[in-house]
Amino acid sequence: MKFELFVALRYLKAKRKQTMMSVISVISVLGIMAGVMALVIALAFSTGFREVVQEKIVGATSHVNLVRIDSTPLLDYEDLIAKLSRVPHVTGVAPAIFNPVLVASPLRNQGAMLKGIDPLREQEISDFLSLIVEGDPHALEKRETQERADSEAPPSPENIAIGKVMARTLGVRIGDTIQVVFPRRTLTPLMGRIPTIGQKVFRVAAIFESGLWDFDANWVYTDLQSARRLLSFPSGSASSLQFKTDALEEVAPVADAIRAAAGHGYFTTTWIDLNKPLFSALKLEKLALFITISLIVLVAALNIVTTLIMMVLEKQRDIAILSAMGAAQKTIMWVFVLQGMIIGIIGTTLGAILGVGISRILNSYQLIRLEAEVYSISYVPFHVKMPDVVLICGTALLISLVATLYPARNASRLDPVEVLRHE
Repeated sequence: MKFELFVALRYLKAKRKQTMMSVISVISVLGIMAGVMALVIALAFSTGFREVVQEKIVGATSHVNLVRIDSTPLLDYEDLIAKLSRVPHVTGVAPAIFNPVLVASPLRNQGAMLKGIDPLREQEISDFLSLIVEGDPHALEKRETQERADSEAPPSPENIAIGKVMARTLGVRIGDTIQVVFPRRTLTPLMGRIPTIGQKVFRVAAIFESGLWDFDANWVYTDLQSARRLLSFPSGSASSLQFKTDALEEVAPVADAIRAAAGHGYFTTTWIDLNKPLFSALKLEKLALFITISLIVLVAALNIVTTLIMMVLEKQRDIAILSAMGAAQKTIMWVFVLQGMIIGIIGTTLGAILGVGISRILNSYQLIRLEAEVYSISYVPFHVKMPDVVLICGTALLISLVATLYPARNASRLDPVEVLRHE
């Protein structure tokens, strides 16, 4: 064991006349521990919340959407799908129709977003079918055959899937019917295009639960044929193409490649673009948590300064004797730097262990519940990332090191002659 470390450890051990010093050292350790623990738990919360929301959003939606600039339907999209499927990093393509509608039941009406899907292709770009918790998961799967004329009334209501929250709000169950209403413009011989109301009765064939309140409360799904008939879309058309990629975090270059391959008249949006305000806020929140709670570690580090200053005053005679025996200023300085660092290392290690342990317990047992209507998820998730733990520990140790420099420097500059003269 090096001489400096040996002396530093001896100084940290309490003697009968140094009980107060030992108590202050313990308080310093507890302060560092509390700050590190709080930081680990706070960043685990921020990371967990972001990852859970991101996972649910990506699982329920596509990574990239391609639409026409003039908002007209995509006609004969099969050729476009065949071409865009060859774009690097594209792993799945599916057509879809999106349109805001009004959903009505005997008890209540509410606005919703209608999505018409090709169920077989939808499995390539999202986990929607796996989210169905009641009813038939394959209720929307219909073979794309020749569509019936718009004037032909269907023999029975078309199938629709709604979110669990919406089902509770509307008071409907599997097998019940709901009415979907939307405004449209109809061409007339005398007055041109006039606003009219389109409506259609659907049978609730499935209920899904994504875990995101917005989707479960405001989205309804039907098959493409039913959506075309309801919205008067041309046969074989869609309002957008959805893409899944294997480059989730670097999706912007993939979207640019898809837009370039599609040619003029198209633009793309990504899951990041559609949720940018949310994830920007979460990123800012994580940074604010780190800076704010780091102040706890900084305050705790002031206890290290106090401890070392009091130790220097207590050990002036020892320091003078060591200097007189030939100990260099660097040696004296390292004794007190190591003493402060030992306090910092013990506090940081205990804080990291407790923070990781508490975060895992809180996440495993879902102990902190949330209002899903406000936060989109039902509990507070805590996901510990080792890079975050390393960053926290490194920051705490750096603050501890800086806190030792002033008292250690003063200790190394004590004049042994002056100290011993007054003994």
